[in-house]
Amino acid sequence: MQLAIGMKRLLHILIVLAVSMDLFAANTIISRPIERKNHYIDSCMLRIDNGDTMYLAWLHEMYVYPPMRFKNKKQERFYWRTVRDVKKCLPYAKEITRDMAYADAELAKLPDKKARKKWWHAYEKQLFRKYEKDFRGMYASQGRMLMLLMDRETDKTSYELIKQYRGKASANFWQFVAKLFKNDLKEEYDASDKDKIIERVINLVEAGEL
Repeated sequence: MQLAIGMKRLLHILIVLAVSMDLFAANTIISRPIERKNHYIDSCMLRIDNGDTMYLAWLHEMYVYPPMRFKNKKQERFYWRTVRDVKKCLPYAKEITRDMAYADAELAKLPDKKARKKWWHAYEKQLFRKYEKDFRGMYASQGRMLMLLMDRETDKTSYELIKQYRGKASANFWQFVAKLFKNDLKEEYDASDKDKIIERVINLVEAGEL
């Protein structure tokens, strides 16, 4: 593992050097941004100012956690299941959040409740076709994880989101169904307490460390 991390860092150093050499060769350029999509560098730039050359790099936030210490096999299995579920659900949570932002923008353009209801029903069918196949293949733990991540992304519980788009009656119905399966659509994401392991995994996944 340490060797693999070391190789990644070496690769990033080589990328930085390659960018620097490319920019030095173009001595007529005063400043030139270069986008670098990797785990450590957001973007970088070489700036020539009064004959002085400065290399500027914007880095991702990096999180350093102590190594995991598992008390037993059950705890270890829970951790790696959490890693699996976060990797599966986090992209969906972000994509759905973008879908919601688009829906909110479109709904705001419509003149009345009737027009908004008609538009939403059509868009809902589109979303169903988009996600149905993938969601039907999810484990129960991944369904719960997706609900938590949606709260993390939007600061609204699944119950609040259903109520916003479908109304209170629909939200109450689906809350009743969720309760039958020992879930709770009103459950909130708590990064500092009960969901701190999930938050740790998210940060490491987004940093490319998991």
